[in-house]
Amino acid sequence: MKFTLLTIAALLAAALRADACTGITLRVQDKGTVVARTIEWGGSDLNSRYVVVPRGYRQHSMLPDSTAKGMAMPSRYGYVGLSVEMEQFVAEGINEAGLSAGLFYFPNYGRYEEYDPALASSSVADLQLVAWMLGGYATVDEVMRALRGIHVVALDPRASTVHWRITDATGRQVILEIVDGHMNFHESKLGVLTNSPGYEWQMTNLNNYVNLYAGGAQAQPFGGVQLAPFGAGSGMLGLPGDVTPPSRFVRAAFYQVTAPPRKTTLEAVMQGFQILNNFDIPIGVEFAAGKIPADIPSATQWTSATDIAARKIYYRTMYNSAIRCIDLGSIDFGSVDYSSRPLDETTSQPIVMVKVS
Repeated sequence: MKFTLLTIAALLAAALRADACTGITLRVQDKGTVVARTIEWGGSDLNSRYVVVPRGYRQHSMLPDSTAKGMAMPSRYGYVGLSVEMEQFVAEGINEAGLSAGLFYFPNYGRYEEYDPALASSSVADLQLVAWMLGGYATVDEVMRALRGIHVVALDPRASTVHWRITDATGRQVILEIVDGHMNFHESKLGVLTNSPGYEWQMTNLNNYVNLYAGGAQAQPFGGVQLAPFGAGSGMLGLPGDVTPPSRFVRAAFYQVTAPPRKTTLEAVMQGFQILNNFDIPIGVEFAAGKIPADIPSATQWTSATDIAARKIYYRTMYNSAIRCIDLGSIDFGSVDYSSRPLDETTSQPIVMVKVS
């Protein structure tokens, strides 16, 4: 187990130097909230799986000291999660009470408290915190209160820190960032999240784009000539198009805010996937020429959308762009067995031939 943990930690330490998660939130008036996100890494296949965790399931957190037993994580609520590298590392998920949680990498800005063996029984690994939230709590308030009594630690100091998006059935959303060992909660009214720098900086940076707006710019006289836009969307000239976290935050914010309101949460789910099409990262962008380390189709390994009101989580992957759905309402979490399965049974894009008659 120690060798496995060290191997996984080393993989994550390398992987998290090239992260690019993008999250958005779509709200349907009086009907519910949809949280959607991408997860990226172009260095290798993250071996992502979906896990179904029954009510009453018990597990313990991993710790940097493999001889110690970490905090107990009993599941008061059943949940479904999407994991990376190990099935215990749930990166996004929802529980039967309507709590949704996800982690987003946060390199060079977060810093957890140092691991103290004397506090092992109340310590949880950062990459297992989503599972702890989903198994134990129903609301943002409950999570925030419970976090006061635990210690979030890293499995390997080389790996990036993460920050978390937490949303409940009321639509309330908070961002948790741990900086200099202290937990900071940010109320997320906008609903957008990427990576570093911190959430407050990202929100402040939006002010640099106060001149942007949906639609087209008006033609203007200019030194005896007339300047006119070449096409639609000229009101957003200057919207950053690169894949850095600040640029993705700004772009996601504008695409989300200018999206037309939807009548149903299912329509919002489909809208979420459409918006996040703009954040797919092709292989090659994240690495210098000739330094691409993996033969995979995309750096965006999967995209998910969670309909909190309907208790459904949807996903598509780099291997299969068909949208798949897991309906928590169809699962009896009191009797179902714990299970973990790959997001893709086969690693190739299915192609449906069209018969022309």
